[in-house]
Amino acid sequence: MSQSRTSTTSTPLSTTTSQSLSPTTTITAPPKRGLEPPKGNYSPIYTGSDKGCPSGKVPVTFTYDPGNKVVTSVSLRGSFNDWGEWPMKEINGTWTITVCLGPGKYQYKYFINGQWVKDMSDDGTGRPYDPDADGYVDDGYGGKNAVRIVEGSAAFYVDFDPSDPAYLSIADNRTVIRFEVKRGTVGSATLVTDRGNYTMRLQVWWNSKEMWRAEIPVVEPVKYYIVLNSVDGERFAVLNTSKNPFFSFDGVDRFPQLEWVSNGITYQIFPDRFKDGNRSNDAPALDHDELLFNQVNPGKPVLSNWSDPITPLHCCHQYFGGDIKGITEKLDYLQSLGVTIIYLNPITLSGSAHGYDTYDYYRLDPKFGTEEELREFLDEAHKRGIRVIFDFVPNHCGIGNPAFLDVWKNGNASPYWDWFFIKQWPFKLGDGNAYLGWWGIGSLPKLNTTNPEVREYLIGAALHWLDFGFDGIRVDVPNEVLDPGAFFSELRKRVKEKHPEAYLVGEIWKLSPEWVKGDRFDSLMNYALGRDILLNYAKGLLSGETAMKMMGRYYASYGENVVAMGFNIVSSHDTSRVLTDLGGGSLGDTPTNESIQRLKLLSMLIYTLPGTPVTFQGDERGLLGDKNHYDEQRYPIQWNEVNGDVLNHYRALAELRRKTPALRSSAIRFYTAEGGIMAFFRGHNDEVLVIANSWKSPAELELPLGEWKVVWPENHAEGIVSGTIKVPPISVLVLERG
Repeated sequence: MSQSRTSTTSTPLSTTTSQSLSPTTTITAPPKRGLEPPKGNYSPIYTGSDKGCPSGKVPVTFTYDPGNKVVTSVSLRGSFNDWGEWPMKEINGTWTITVCLGPGKYQYKYFINGQWVKDMSDDGTGRPYDPDADGYVDDGYGGKNAVRIVEGSAAFYVDFDPSDPAYLSIADNRTVIRFEVKRGTVGSATLVTDRGNYTMRLQVWWNSKEMWRAEIPVVEPVKYYIVLNSVDGERFAVLNTSKNPFFSFDGVDRFPQLEWVSNGITYQIFPDRFKDGNRSNDAPALDHDELLFNQVNPGKPVLSNWSDPITPLHCCHQYFGGDIKGITEKLDYLQSLGVTIIYLNPITLSGSAHGYDTYDYYRLDPKFGTEEELREFLDEAHKRGIRVIFDFVPNHCGIGNPAFLDVWKNGNASPYWDWFFIKQWPFKLGDGNAYLGWWGIGSLPKLNTTNPEVREYLIGAALHWLDFGFDGIRVDVPNEVLDPGAFFSELRKRVKEKHPEAYLVGEIWKLSPEWVKGDRFDSLMNYALGRDILLNYAKGLLSGETAMKMMGRYYASYGENVVAMGFNIVSSHDTSRVLTDLGGGSLGDTPTNESIQRLKLLSMLIYTLPGTPVTFQGDERGLLGDKNHYDEQRYPIQWNEVNGDVLNHYRALAELRRKTPALRSSAIRFYTAEGGIMAFFRGHNDEVLVIANSWKSPAELELPLGEWKVVWPENHAEGIVSGTIKVPPISVLVLERG
């Protein structure tokens, strides 16, 4: 997409204020009218598909020639895409991709056949992986990243691509249109449509960029273009092409927002450590543990009582007996927390306490109970308005998987030989040097998801459990699955055809919008928001201004429909507990008052941002746990221990979210940030203002015009406020327009 300029003369455009409504408002569509080209003096900016890169950016090509090596997939990952995945295409034996980059210095690596390249300067033959690299730097892990230096000037530009949900999406039954520009270059903007004109407003900002937004309060076919005025007094029209100047949206929502997710509150359960409801199924865990199969690192699993101390096997092979019946017994407790979504860690047959080494994708692990108990759990959850998503592991399986055992026994005579990547045979079970495994771990052989039989086996399993009664799928390490574009596109297509309301969320830890364009996932596990930004802000490590800029980049990268379905997580089975991260101590310690206050601040932000807030089991009870000590964050919940203040706080958060529709909407707009404070609006008409202060000193904030009612905390001394407000240290205030 590039910019060209000409001038034309006629009468100026008129503008009207955009319609901003609450999610429950009944909307009457304005009548259609003829759409006229812009009039007056202006410079056109064409962003249609017949153009190249937008102004201010240049095309940069990356290549890889594998020679005689067998290569099935290559992706580009670097500082320009937060080390996410940009798939490269194979053309005449060479893998290539051309992307638009602004001026700067970038580090990058190739991800080949599901594995990171170690040293970009040497492909094993003395040649660099990319002959056009401008240099190399240490990657911090004993290898080297390649470097590209992009020349150019940061001229005035507009980024707008209506095929990308980041720029056009359907959220809260509205058509949302946004564009990106260089920070501080635009003074005003108008969305001109055949239904009328809508004033566009500055929504979010980050570093040198910002995003402007307008919403059309209907989802119907519309023709449109954008007119903007620069701060220098120039006037521009953002158009499609010179031959077809109007953009056209056909009114079809191809990437629907799941409102049950947007309105929901999620609770993550690690089944073996949640509650033991049936002691009779505890012992079966020992019958098929991975250590019994492993010929390289054999061992003996442990079955412990619920309050027994942690052993070195705690992460993976120390069992405590938690099961499905135990979860069913706690459904009323979860309902009291406002929970409407449960995310279960793996429950299919496996060789560990965590379950990510699947033996049988179609069978419930007997240590968790029977299928009858599972069905009762789902029925009882659904009766309470609670939906359940299950964990799905398509990248690798366990060494007790029958297909892998058949390969171990029969070598290339096995019908499953091409299901895996065998380097040498015969081999010992658990030998990570003999076959590919996840991160080289011999107990987790990697599956060949480019094999149609493997793909059918896995996708069939996902459909099996949705048919059984589950409501969605959390996918483990999708970025490491081979040919993920094809695999997850097929998974989505087949899931949505049969279960259109099923939620698909991928375990991606970084800002990676390429995964949520409408062809793979509905959302990602938003560690990029929860841990990279909000946790560090709650710790006091980021100023309000820095945190808001990082949030701006996050919210600009994703479609508003994706943001509305955000799986907003901070603490999980893979991290230390959030209270530990906030300085509360390790398992068995007594958390400080300051760490509790910081937990309240952080959880408050998670509950007031778009998407579903996710709580890891026990965090709402003030539990502690350090991941670096045998994954002690996974220690069983001791139900006789609770921090009542924290528990009441989480229940109050759920009630605030329930009674404040703006907090469940897709809409967010930044207000200001300074010092330890950041403040943002929620709702389609800026109905709610959320103000956070993560510093230890109080601050004062000038409020937007009008009267505001303090709704959080409920005991705030002032009911109605205007002008300025005092913000206590390490706190959050929530205000509604008076």
